[in-house]
Amino acid sequence: MNRNFLLAFNVVLLILVGILFYLHFSSANKADTTAPVTVADSAPTAPGSFKIAYFDMDSIEKNYDYLKDVKNELKTKENQLNGQLSALKNSYMSKVTKFQQEAQTMTQERQGAMQKDLMQEQKVIQNKEQAVNGELQDESFKKMQDVNRTIEDFLKDYNKNKEYAYILGYQTGTIYYKDPKYDITSAVLKGLNDRYKSKNKE
Repeated sequence: MNRNFLLAFNVVLLILVGILFYLHFSSANKADTTAPVTVADSAPTAPGSFKIAYFDMDSIEKNYDYLKDVKNELKTKENQLNGQLSALKNSYMSKVTKFQQEAQTMTQERQGAMQKDLMQEQKVIQNKEQAVNGELQDESFKKMQDVNRTIEDFLKDYNKNKEYAYILGYQTGTIYYKDPKYDITSAVLKGLNDRYKSKNKE
């Protein structure tokens, strides 16, 4: 008797659950038909308000006067530091050559002392070379950061009345299609060089 009662009770519950599901989804469908959600409600952006422009980074690298001056300055410093390093290496090699020529006539004690001096000098040169490379990298990083900052500052002023959402720096391999009518390279390059010239006159 208990089994029959439980079976009947479960059947009744199943029917009630089915009715509830039906009522719930039928009322949801009615709500959907009376109040549809449109794209305009969720994204009120007006058509044509999203504008993008680009400039050619290769042209900037070749023709931006400030960037060219920075590269020349870095090259001059690199040559200067490498010249100092070459002088140390040449001096060291002269001592090595002299040691090799005179080693047979030296006492073992003198040979040991000379070898020790040469090893110390070689270590000094290695440390100097690491320091030179580190200094050049740091200087180059700082200078290029400053160049990028001047470009960013100019583009902020340039875009005040243009209302571009993005201004991209195009390089080969980064963008696979570009429409020439959105190319602002000439305007950017002229603006950057004019600003650099006026800054140098101050």
